[in-house]
Amino acid sequence: MKHNIIYSALVAAFAIFAMPSCMDYDEPADEFLPGQIVVEDSTYHGNPDHIDFNREITKAGVDSAKKRLEIYLQQAITGQYALRGGKNGDVPGPHAYQRQFSLATDIYAQYITVPHFDFMYGTLTSSYAISQEFNAGPNSTYLMVKNAVAPIINHPLVDSIPELKAVYLLMYDLASQEVADIYGPFPYDNFKVNQQKAPFAYNSLEHIYTKIVENIDTIVACLQHFEQRPGWYKDEVAMLMGDYTVLTREFFDVSTGFDIWIRFANSLKLRLAIHTAKVNPALAQKWAEEAVASGVVEKYAQEIVIDPMLIGFDNPLVTIWNTWNDARLSASFESLLHSLNHPYLYYVFAPNHIDIVNSQTGDVLPAESKVVGLREGIKPGQGQSDALNRMLASSRFYPDAISPAPLYIFKLSEVLFMRAEGALRGWNMEGDAKTFYEEGIRHASLDPRAEDYAGMTPYQEMMNDYMAQETPVDYTYIDHFGITPNMPSVTKIGVKWNDGDSNEIKLEKIITQKYIAAFPFSFEPWTDLRRTGYPKMFPVLNADEGDGTLRTGDLIRRMVFPNTDDSSVRDIEATGLEALGGEDWQSTRLWWDVEGSNF
Repeated sequence: MKHNIIYSALVAAFAIFAMPSCMDYDEPADEFLPGQIVVEDSTYHGNPDHIDFNREITKAGVDSAKKRLEIYLQQAITGQYALRGGKNGDVPGPHAYQRQFSLATDIYAQYITVPHFDFMYGTLTSSYAISQEFNAGPNSTYLMVKNAVAPIINHPLVDSIPELKAVYLLMYDLASQEVADIYGPFPYDNFKVNQQKAPFAYNSLEHIYTKIVENIDTIVACLQHFEQRPGWYKDEVAMLMGDYTVLTREFFDVSTGFDIWIRFANSLKLRLAIHTAKVNPALAQKWAEEAVASGVVEKYAQEIVIDPMLIGFDNPLVTIWNTWNDARLSASFESLLHSLNHPYLYYVFAPNHIDIVNSQTGDVLPAESKVVGLREGIKPGQGQSDALNRMLASSRFYPDAISPAPLYIFKLSEVLFMRAEGALRGWNMEGDAKTFYEEGIRHASLDPRAEDYAGMTPYQEMMNDYMAQETPVDYTYIDHFGITPNMPSVTKIGVKWNDGDSNEIKLEKIITQKYIAAFPFSFEPWTDLRRTGYPKMFPVLNADEGDGTLRTGDLIRRMVFPNTDDSSVRDIEATGLEALGGEDWQSTRLWWDVEGSNF
């Protein structure tokens, strides 16, 4: 096993970072407060943006830093697991993962529909009518990450090991990008300097993006400088990276240094560039070309990931979908997969496991007949058993397909599709859109790659036929429950690349395949859906049941601020709404979410 889980004493010491979930008996966390770490020197306020990687390194300084920072570094593993559904220092699990993804962005990206409304904390009566308790989920996990790494990047002794400061600053910025693209502005600057008390000033997305890119440039320069360090120092840093980081498949190798982490940083910069393509095309092109020139993720071994097969746990989605019955395949995703005859229909998503009776016609769809989805926004049933809730008959996973699936931070396919989009926009991505697009599809499977097996995976076996499809299958979504009207597929594109297609069609193909490749990770697909309108999806039913600002056919543009305490509400009124540039509504567009043509 590559990494050890934090021992129980540390878990207890840092229980302040636990995020209650809908299945817990704890009170739900919905405040946007940073929380103070109760360890020595926890309130240091440093200058995390400055990394003095040219300073002289001494053995005494490194030894002192290692001793004093040990508890912080152990804590930082907690924050890394929290990026993808970990809490209490544990590996990712279903409680926290559900609060972070399944009851929020998985729905908005239209990967899943929640088939029942009743949870221990909160309700979900339709897709956009999410309770405040669930609305706070992604923010709660962000705070766990922030609380785990902010003390490190502000501690004066971390300057004795500047590469560690760079690595944990990168983690802070990754988590910040993700939460900003969900809710919008937040106190990025205050949180980064480990400020502990209100008032907090909200920063705009434009400011956050700009500061993250500035940090990335500093981080990359620092990590590149590692090659010039003496051998004894490289060995010390290698041991620290092996003990206190869990986001790579490969052990830290002194001979290659921080190459994977540099690629991680540049891939994040490329993601920011792609998001910015419509609101500031010139700046987006500059960031993207700089990122690619400096080096992004280009191989399977360079992916940034929390891997169940390396660490030793099951993907949390098996419990959420198949044991708790808290999620089912959405009709939009079902229709898309059928329209393109995607391999996932044959080995990832299981057909209906019991008979489905149409309440209008009495027709019966026998068990094990087909992959079946539920319309997004449908009124969910009550209960988590087949006997009580007929909606549970819709499709869940084959457990063996999803259990070993990695939890990605940066997947190779995402980077390839971003480069395809950049090339389509005329940016220098060191290759052409067609090649990146096709390679993105080949590296898109959610299950472990062919490199892990002696033979080909089911995904790879079907790839040639899949990629040769020039037109979509003529498909109509049928609601076998008899609750909603049948819907012809909105997918009118094939898979095969066609140089004669318009740029808009090419972009739709890129984003559609990127969407499938990202499953089940929903942060980026929801962002792509908002900024490009792709992939095409069925309209969400009962959209007006959210905060009242959305109508039939509208797409939710953001999650409202997750703050309910008086202090945070005052901060939002003082600086948050101005930074947002609009009211605190589900319909308010974020900075990069620009209406109009994609080109």
